[in-house]
Amino acid sequence: MTATHGANPLRDAADRRLPRIAGPSGLVIFGVTGDLSRKKLMPAIYDLANRGLLPPGFSLVGFARREWQDEDFAKEVHDAVKEHARTPFREEVWQQLIQGMRFVQGDFDDDNAFENLKATIADLDKTQGTGGNFAFYLSVPPKFFPQVVQQLKKHGLADQTDGSWRRAVIEKPFGHDLASAQDLNKVVHEVFPSNEVFRIDHYLGKETVQNILALRFANTLFEPIWNRSYVDHVQITMAEDIGIGGRAGYYDGIGAARDVIQNHLLQLLALTAMEEPASFDADALAAEKTKVLGAVRLPKDLAEGTVRGQYAAGWQGGEKAVGYLQEEGIDSTSKTDTYAAVKLGIDNRRWAGVPFYLRTGKRLGRRVTEIAVVFQRAPHSPFDHTATEELGQNALVIRVQPDEGVTMRFGSKVPGTSMEVRDVSMDFAYGESFTESSPEAYERLILDVLLGDSNLFPRVEEVELSWKILDPIENFWDTHGKPAQYESGTWGPVEADEMLARDGRSWRRP
Repeated sequence: MTATHGANPLRDAADRRLPRIAGPSGLVIFGVTGDLSRKKLMPAIYDLANRGLLPPGFSLVGFARREWQDEDFAKEVHDAVKEHARTPFREEVWQQLIQGMRFVQGDFDDDNAFENLKATIADLDKTQGTGGNFAFYLSVPPKFFPQVVQQLKKHGLADQTDGSWRRAVIEKPFGHDLASAQDLNKVVHEVFPSNEVFRIDHYLGKETVQNILALRFANTLFEPIWNRSYVDHVQITMAEDIGIGGRAGYYDGIGAARDVIQNHLLQLLALTAMEEPASFDADALAAEKTKVLGAVRLPKDLAEGTVRGQYAAGWQGGEKAVGYLQEEGIDSTSKTDTYAAVKLGIDNRRWAGVPFYLRTGKRLGRRVTEIAVVFQRAPHSPFDHTATEELGQNALVIRVQPDEGVTMRFGSKVPGTSMEVRDVSMDFAYGESFTESSPEAYERLILDVLLGDSNLFPRVEEVELSWKILDPIENFWDTHGKPAQYESGTWGPVEADEMLARDGRSWRRP
C-alpha cells in the first residue's frame, strides 16, 4: 500500500513512525554466562521491555553449564541490567520480566538438558502465552554452532507447528574462510529455513550505519555526486585503542582482517557503494548489497595493495602498553595480524577507477569508526596557489562511533582583506539534533529477530562473497613473511602509509 499525504498514520500499518512491538515470543540464549550476554544481550532485553516493545509474557531462557536455579539466573540478569542497561531501572518492568525467566543447566552434548529445555519451553507456552515462538541465540564459540543446531533438530526444538516460528541467531564469525562458512551454512539450513536464520553483525544495528541509507536516498543533495565523476576515493576505518585484553584464545589465529574486514567493513562498503534499492525490504536490500560485493576486485599486486601489522610495545593513553607477542596466552612466533589495510576496487559503472581503502587495527591512536568519501579537487581554480595552499579535498565523513554524526569538509574564505581559502567543517551530531538517545545496536537487532525482520542481517550470499574477497588476501599473507610492526598508540605500520602514498594519497587522521 502506498501512503498518501492525507493518510492517517494510526491506520497505516506500514507507517514506520509507529513503534513495532514483538508478538508473543521468547528467547533462548546459549552461552548465557559469557561477556556478550552479560554486557549486551540481557541489558538490551530489559531496555526493550522498558520501552514497551516486548509482549507482556515475553520469556527469557538461559542455557549454560553453571549449576544455577531459576532465581540464580534472575539475579545474574538483574546485576547485568543494573550495570549495563541504557534506560533507568524500573521495578515494575523488572517484576513483569522476571515472570518469564528460566534456566536450564547442561552441556551441548547432554540430551537430557535439551529435553529439559523442550519441557521448559512447553511450560512457558502455557504459563506465559509465548505461542510456541522462540528464537535460539547462539552466543557460543563458532565450533559449537553445528552441535547446538543438531541438538535442536534432534529434540524437535526447531520444529514449527500450528503457525508458530522457531529461529536461529548466530554471532560472527560466520566461519574462518569460504569453505568453513559454506559448511556452517549447510548445517544450519538443514535445520532452519533460510528466512529463519539471522546472522548478527551488530554494526548494522547502529543508528549511524542505518543513516547511510537515509543520507543517500532520502536526499537529492548527495546522490548526483556519489560516483566516479566526483569521488576521488573512499576510506573506511575501524580503529580501536585497546589491545586484545583477555581474548587471546579467540583472537590469535583469527586476526584483524577476519574479525573486522570480512564482516563489518565490507558491509559498510556495500552500504556506501550500492545502488538505490527498489524498496527497503530485506530482499531488495540484500540484492543490491550482493551486486556490489560481487563486483569487488582485489588489487593486482597484493604485496602493494594490502598491509598487515602487529602492535609492538608503546604508550597508550599515558600508560605503557606491551606488544602483541608479549600478551598473555600469545605464542611468541604468532603471525596473527592486529592491523589490516586493503585497497579494493568495484567493477561497475558508478565506481570504476575509484579505490576503496579499508583499514582496521588494535592499539591505534584512538577509538573511531568512520566512512570518509573524499571528493576530487576542482578541475579549474581561479585562485592563486598561495590562496589555496592550505585547502584540502572536500570530504563527507560519516562518524559511526563515537560522536555519532556526519561532517562535511569544504573550503571557505578566511576573514580579512586578502583572499585566503582554508578547510572548514560543518557538523551534524546525533546528540545535539535529537533529544532521544540512540538505542543500542542489540536492542534493534533482537527486536528485529522477534519480528522476523531480516533487513539488517547479512544473507548467506553476502557472507560467502565476503570470504571470496578476503580468502586470497589471507592466503597471500600466509606465504609472504611476517606482519609489519607498529608502535602502540600510533596509526599503524609505515607500510600502510606507503600504500596510499604510491597512489598520491594519505590516510585521514581522525
